[in-house]
Amino acid sequence: MDRRSLIKKAGLAGVLAAGAAPAVHAQAAVRWRMAASFPKSLDTIFGSGEKFAQTVKALSGGKFEVSLHAAGELMPAFGVVDALENSTIEMALTAPYYFTGKSPMFAFGCAVPFGLTARQMDAWMEHGNGRKLFDAFCANYNIKSYSAGNTGTQMGGWYRKEIKSVADLKGLKMRLGGGLFGETMAKLGVVSQNMPAGDVYQALEKGTLDATEFVGPYDDQKLGFNKVAPYYYYPGWWEGGAELGFFVNNKAYNALSAENKAIVDAATRVAARDMTAKYDAVNPIALKKLVADKTILKAFPKDTMDAGYKAAMEVFAEHEAKSPEFKKIHQDMRAFQRDQLLWEKFSEFRYNSYMASIKL
Repeated sequence: MDRRSLIKKAGLAGVLAAGAAPAVHAQAAVRWRMAASFPKSLDTIFGSGEKFAQTVKALSGGKFEVSLHAAGELMPAFGVVDALENSTIEMALTAPYYFTGKSPMFAFGCAVPFGLTARQMDAWMEHGNGRKLFDAFCANYNIKSYSAGNTGTQMGGWYRKEIKSVADLKGLKMRLGGGLFGETMAKLGVVSQNMPAGDVYQALEKGTLDATEFVGPYDDQKLGFNKVAPYYYYPGWWEGGAELGFFVNNKAYNALSAENKAIVDAATRVAARDMTAKYDAVNPIALKKLVADKTILKAFPKDTMDAGYKAAMEVFAEHEAKSPEFKKIHQDMRAFQRDQLLWEKFSEFRYNSYMASIKL
């Protein structure tokens, strides 16, 4: 082979190698599956998962896609933690307190009786010790947590009969979302039942349930609870600000590139903000419609609130006595809450109280 031919072939090989290099080093496409604990009809909560998936796809230029599956499609609504722990799926959209049967610690990722409001929860989780403490616990289940958005302070639920005092709660069969609230209500004589939202209407209609709590006017109206339980009570003292959660399988997250980890982190924030804002926008309109449809709107009697607080503090004390880990996160949350309540006396509480007293 002459020198000119050798150079020519070497040059061609170099061009081919250069052209092949991007393919060798290009970031592989990522495909995740996210299982939700909610039906598609709950467009606020389920919509957070949709917003997350859309944002991930957009930020990655289509190289990272997340398919979202409603409750029952891949697994039952309450099967997502087991699936994450076993690495069956990469991600879930759920309410962490659904899993307090595994550990009461899960409640701190969502809501506890007389707990934090939406803004307080964000502050504790992202700028206090909340996320650090909660993720240290979640690591036991191969999970990393993010906020998926917050419902804000929820309503106190739908009742087939009027609640005139705490005595009227005794023997009441009530669907409860989960968490420490069920234990608290049990001390007040309520028979707690945890079931997916889609099963509640029929149970109320048949009388196998006397009451249910879910979220607030927008979601509750969609589920039609006002048609089978006329009394709508407020406030939901067990959910001062219920945070929905994105649970991510730790193994799947750790396998991501730094760029894709940043995309997941950013997309959760976009989705969480969108959900919280949507609830604040749609709930007032839905509440007006419910009242127009003859819903009987009532505040819980003070003795019921006082009894609920006393019972809740007993439940917390019982769990603290059994678990130093529980005591650590609970006491940290309460210390943070005390400072928040002090500040709000001089800021939003005073302002909102005045604004609510005037006619716009």
